[in-house]
Amino acid sequence: MDYRQTLLDINRAALAAVAPDNAVLRHLVPEASTLTLMGETAPLLRMDLSSFRRVVVLGAGKGAAPMAMALENLLGDRIDEGLVIVKYGHGLPEGDMRHIDIVEAAHPVPDEAGQRAAMALVEKARTLEKGDLAFLLFTGGASALTPALQPGIALADLQALTTALLSCGATIHEINTLRKHLSCLSGGELARAVFPATGIGLIVSDVVGDNLDVIASGPTVPDSSTFADCAAIVQKYNLAPLLPASIAQHLKLGLAGDIRETPKAGDALFADMHNLLVATIRQALAAAACRAEELGLASRILTDTMTGEARDAAHRLVARAREVQKTLAPTDRPVCLLAGGETTVTLRGRGLGGRNQEMALAAGLELADDEGIFALFAGTDGTDGPTDAAGGFAESGQAKSWPGLGIDAAAFLAENDSYHCLQKTGNLYISGPTRTNVMDAAIVLVCPPRG
Repeated sequence: MDYRQTLLDINRAALAAVAPDNAVLRHLVPEASTLTLMGETAPLLRMDLSSFRRVVVLGAGKGAAPMAMALENLLGDRIDEGLVIVKYGHGLPEGDMRHIDIVEAAHPVPDEAGQRAAMALVEKARTLEKGDLAFLLFTGGASALTPALQPGIALADLQALTTALLSCGATIHEINTLRKHLSCLSGGELARAVFPATGIGLIVSDVVGDNLDVIASGPTVPDSSTFADCAAIVQKYNLAPLLPASIAQHLKLGLAGDIRETPKAGDALFADMHNLLVATIRQALAAAACRAEELGLASRILTDTMTGEARDAAHRLVARAREVQKTLAPTDRPVCLLAGGETTVTLRGRGLGGRNQEMALAAGLELADDEGIFALFAGTDGTDGPTDAAGGFAESGQAKSWPGLGIDAAAFLAENDSYHCLQKTGNLYISGPTRTNVMDAAIVLVCPPRG
């Protein structure tokens, strides 16, 4: 067995299961002028498209472009206009669409292109009236791609806050809580802008737990977080000295009740807003498990809520792989262990990498004296940190030879320089943009001991 190719094969199956275009088409069923929004087991809403004055498509995220293309292919000239914001390089290789504009912007630190596009998106939403229909497409990455800021907050201030949050190891939930309270799009604010039109939110989850108010910072759903939560996060990570003055003042006014809170559950503006999860990491792991079985492996899904420091998560997965290996007889099938979620990296050095690359390097070091364990750690979006890599491979026994090659892998890890170490050792995984995003997947192959 070519273990690296097997890992890639299983990963491809996972990605195919959460392709955003197919996810949209699974949940929208056309028949004449009627369009049915399908849940997992039953119809949720039937709409007569001819009854709507206008049909508009708005969205953002790393996988939003193929979702928009699927909608345009499905509805054609019934769509009047649209605007979708994606990360640089995540547009459509097929070219432009007739009715929906695709704009590229920066991620994870927002830029001016994202700011201009996000404000244009909000303005389009505000033109909607009762009798209009808005399809609202959101995938991972949308928060950073849509910096539609409240008055008085400059883009440079949001960029500084984002950089500080990424560096201190804040979770995506915490990052998004702050973003929502600085935005006129996130945290239910887009639903406020769309009201009183009918809204259909089609959402790809990139957060642990699949909470709709956290995915893409919840632009179309009630927001459960508060300005008090923002203050607690600032205190937790000692961010007060790093906060730009405009953001500190905005949070202060919010705490005092001088700025309105984000929309909450029970608000009338959500009465005709319908949200549906169309792709999750659980679906990706299930498809990966199915493919592993087809390849003759036994499969086990360990978790779809993997969190914590990347190197610690790698340690736990290696420990689990060793436990499984001890239970195998020499004639048993290899086992494929699967885990999904999103870890964090607390920066201690000045190297280059991402959470999946850090997991791969940490696992590779951990497996230096093992045999028969192989792993791939990859972001389902094809990008990992500020690099061109999706993640990396780890292989038992390989790290034992690195010192002889002049590679001090432990020093690379201490410097958070997983990218260059994996590059030197041939373990970097570069896939290019996948145009989906359901967090990260860890695939670990465990072979039985030699007889």
